[in-house]
Amino acid sequence: MFELLALLAVVAIAGMVMLAAVFAVKLAVNLVFLPFKLLFFPIVAIVAIVKVAFIVAVGVTIAGVAIAIIIPLIVVALVLAVPIALITALT
Repeated sequence: MFELLALLAVVAIAGMVMLAAVFAVKLAVNLVFLPFKLLFFPIVAIVAIVKVAFIVAVGVTIAGVAIAIIIPLIVVALVLAVPIALITALT
């Protein structure tokens, strides 16, 4: 029974050592790539700003076209509806 407990302790210690090694490698990789992240951050920010500006411009254009179509239709409907309403009110 003691052998199984000792084996479990060895496996646990080996797991902790492996976990520490993985963490150390991850930290080293992050430290190596940090200058690249800092170098490309302004480029990514500019791309994001251009993307948002493009989406807003497309939305404003679609809204403008919709308004340009709807307003004349409302005017035509009123031009046709007012005389009909006046005729029905008088008769």
